[in-house]
Amino acid sequence: MERLGLVLKRAEQALIAEKTRVLQESHLTVPQYAVLLVLLHTPKASAAQLARACLVTPQTMATVLSNLEGKGLIERAGSPLHQRVRVAQLTTKGTDLVRRADPAVLAVERRLAAAFTADEREAFTEHLERAIATLTPRQHRDGPTHQPGGEQP
Repeated sequence: MERLGLVLKRAEQALIAEKTRVLQESHLTVPQYAVLLVLLHTPKASAAQLARACLVTPQTMATVLSNLEGKGLIERAGSPLHQRVRVAQLTTKGTDLVRRADPAVLAVERRLAAAFTADEREAFTEHLERAIATLTPRQHRDGPTHQPGGEQP
């Protein structure tokens, strides 16, 4: 019998690989796309907020933001609430790009969802949520659950 964790990891890798493939035309990585999508729905966010929403480390987010800023897709400015915090927001170029890229990623999500009946999707989601709850320490369960990309992985 195959280990459940390995099956979950293979499914995640297959999903990320397919998203990576469809994002090539937009010259975006999956983490870059995720940040742009979060910023599309949350116009200004700090690096810490984005790291939590995109499920990456603060160090990874710093690199992603630097790359997006270098491409002219986001701009960062000081927060009006906290002197030491900088917030990111989309540029017009970033908004246009994420709106063009999103349909391809949504198509991947829909293709995955279509492999299951409505009842299977509901049960699958419930099982994954139970796995998350089982493996997540209580103090971390109250964090953000937003997943970029619509019907999400």
